[in-house]
Amino acid sequence: MPADLTELYQSIILDHNRAPRNFRAMDGDARRAEGRNPLCGDHLTVWLRLDGERIEDASFLGQGCAISKASASVMTAAVKGKTRGEAEALFARFHDLVTGHAPPADAGGRDAIAAFGGVSRFPVRVKCASLAWHAMRAALGSADAAGEGAPAAVSTE
Repeated sequence: MPADLTELYQSIILDHNRAPRNFRAMDGDARRAEGRNPLCGDHLTVWLRLDGERIEDASFLGQGCAISKASASVMTAAVKGKTRGEAEALFARFHDLVTGHAPPADAGGRDAIAAFGGVSRFPVRVKCASLAWHAMRAALGSADAAGEGAPAAVSTE
């Protein structure tokens, strides 16, 4: 990867870590899922508000490393306004990218998702980067649409 692209991607991750987008709890009829990575202590909750099949709003709260927090920030921004199917496609794109099954150049260009292409070189960080994305999928599949009761849970052990 060219040095200028690596620098751009690093700045995207640092920016989303320092000033995460959609970093808030959501009330009302939002679906939610908790994600935990017990190996490093990352823990977050993802909320999704659906309008039919479209994700009207997405947010998260939690603690974790810079990659985990930046990934959650990017994920919430990326899925807003998307349908379930589009969100699933973004998940697949992100997962292929961070697991090394798609080179960064094939990941969709110079967007915030592509910034995580370097994670595949550090297998222990893949779980950090993918935690929020797995929680998003769990929230999409959650029967807890009214936000009542226990949230869906996901662990990256």
